[in-house]
Amino acid sequence: MHDRLNINREIEIENIHYQKDIKYALQFCRWALKPIGIWPLIYPGATKKEIIVSIFLGITCFTCLCFVLIPSGLHTLIYEQNINIKLKLFGPVGFCLTSTIKYCYLGIKGTAIGRCIYYMEKDWKCVKDQNYRRIMMKHATVGRNLTILCAIFLYSGGMSYHTIMPLFSRQRIDENHTIRPLTYPGYDKFVESQLSPTYEIIFFTHCVYALITYNITTATCSLAATFVSHICGQVQIILARLDDLVDGKTSKNTLVADRMAIIIRDHVKVLRFSKQVEKVLREVCLMELVASTLIICLLQYYCMTEWNNNDTVAILTYLILLISFTFNIFIFCYIGELLVDQCRKIGAASYNVEWYRLSDNKGLDLVLLIAIANYPPKITAGKIFELSLSTFGRVLKSSVVYLNLIQAVAE
Repeated sequence: MHDRLNINREIEIENIHYQKDIKYALQFCRWALKPIGIWPLIYPGATKKEIIVSIFLGITCFTCLCFVLIPSGLHTLIYEQNINIKLKLFGPVGFCLTSTIKYCYLGIKGTAIGRCIYYMEKDWKCVKDQNYRRIMMKHATVGRNLTILCAIFLYSGGMSYHTIMPLFSRQRIDENHTIRPLTYPGYDKFVESQLSPTYEIIFFTHCVYALITYNITTATCSLAATFVSHICGQVQIILARLDDLVDGKTSKNTLVADRMAIIIRDHVKVLRFSKQVEKVLREVCLMELVASTLIICLLQYYCMTEWNNNDTVAILTYLILLISFTFNIFIFCYIGELLVDQCRKIGAASYNVEWYRLSDNKGLDLVLLIAIANYPPKITAGKIFELSLSTFGRVLKSSVVYLNLIQAVAE
């Protein structure tokens, strides 16, 4: 960390608004990562007090995740014998398991994530032209908007599942006895979960758990959206430089060779940063892709089951969750598609440069740029699947196939 801070001092600050700009670009990442104790561990300059609070929050979050995962997992795998109830529990328990793994993964990858943030800060500090700064701000806003949409869909569906559905699904045994359902069963093996205040404590813990898990998913989406939107902003700056390569209207008193050198340098920086982002996101994207495919499939099955049971509250809750998870995986695939499309534009822009107006065969320097742009950086899910809109279509098709398989098993 000290080495990184020393590097920061050596960077020539050309953007006097860089602190405000960095805060704006990373604001939602900070909001998502701070409550789960990750942000102070990946961001340089954290105080001892912040690190201690971060460790305490990390232990609390992990304990809360285990409080839900262990009893409900044991109940689903060992004690529950009804296949329909097992299927109904596989979705939430599986989501809990993947959220726990993603949470550990974010902590393990803290140094790599911090390195990506450092690259972003360096770009914000070095931007001098106000037009280029506006381009970066515009794309930072895109990343923020994607994070907002992800959070709205996840929290609306998830919190309704953990609060409204249990409260409106009470089953009466007789006039004097009411079973108060819990979102995650399995606690009766350890405590009498229906007694007060045990029920209230478990119910409250489930709500806190829901906030933690959806914060984890929002944080991963926010990191992906923020990093890729920053790359897109850098690509737009390269396109603007290419447009100005021949005439040099915005780069007066500079030679064509110098302008070309800046373009090549910026393109190499974009490729390196993209490679670093892909390394950070590949495992979590694979987990998100696989988990979302299975959960979307299970949610479709839950909607069909509750439709037969005429449970309106459950149907609406599962529909909201289905839309939430579908939109969540769409955002990841859209981010991957956006990165490829933007980076390919460098090749097209290089081809459209009026190279015949350049002297001394300097137009030949564009050939390598065009060739490299034909192989744009991509975000993959574990180096197995490329995140794109076509992948999103395959996810939806796969969920329908798995739905037919689940129906066959349930019958």
